[in-house]
Amino acid sequence: MTQELAGRVAVITGASSGMGRATALALASRGAKVALMARRQAALEEVAKEIRWGGGEALVIVADVTDQMSTDAAALAVQREYGNADLVFNNAGLMLPGAMGTQPISEWERQIDLNVTGAMRVIQSFLPQLEAAAAEGRTVDLINTSSITAQNIFGYFAAYSASKAFVSHLSRHLRVELGPKNIRVAVLEPGITSTELQGHVTFQGARDWLAEAAKSIDFLKPEDIAETVRFLVSLPKHVNLQQVVIMPTKEAM
Repeated sequence: MTQELAGRVAVITGASSGMGRATALALASRGAKVALMARRQAALEEVAKEIRWGGGEALVIVADVTDQMSTDAAALAVQREYGNADLVFNNAGLMLPGAMGTQPISEWERQIDLNVTGAMRVIQSFLPQLEAAAAEGRTVDLINTSSITAQNIFGYFAAYSASKAFVSHLSRHLRVELGPKNIRVAVLEPGITSTELQGHVTFQGARDWLAEAAKSIDFLKPEDIAETVRFLVSLPKHVNLQQVVIMPTKEAM
């Protein structure tokens, strides 16, 4: 362990797997106290166990980011245990490609509920803590996970892409509101990354595309995203790297 993030209190949504899990491990290994948020308690407990085994501190919070009462309760739990959060990795998300008009309504509703409304609920619940931490003179970060699909066009990813475009544009607006309060806002827009998201894909056209892409592209790993987050939050307090596109070297778009 190093201690470059000692004293920081990090909240990570979607922490049970993928980019959230990898980022929790990376931040904890550098001294941050980490609050792990997701719906799957057993998976969260495994992440917390690994963090504690390495000498770090972790708090398990079972929460559903599409439920405001749940995210509000999570914020209270963090405050009781660690004090005000000064780092939020707003990362929970869902990707379900499909053809508009034939895709089940429930699938695009779930993506909007999680990727859009869920992201907003997390911000609503934790912003008072971020503002309080900034007022105390601490380094404060809000990092939202978007996607390269927020910029580029991919067939059958309309609902997912639109939801991530919301996250990217929301982040730009938050910079205007929160930057003067000394709160850094960043948005990550990764390309293809090996996470559980791909396992949720049922639309055959997208499954075929992903399988074909895997033959020629070395997909990003969750640890690549985690290292990027670590870099962002370790910058001097007056530096805000606000939009980061992270792509596999061989992925053209």
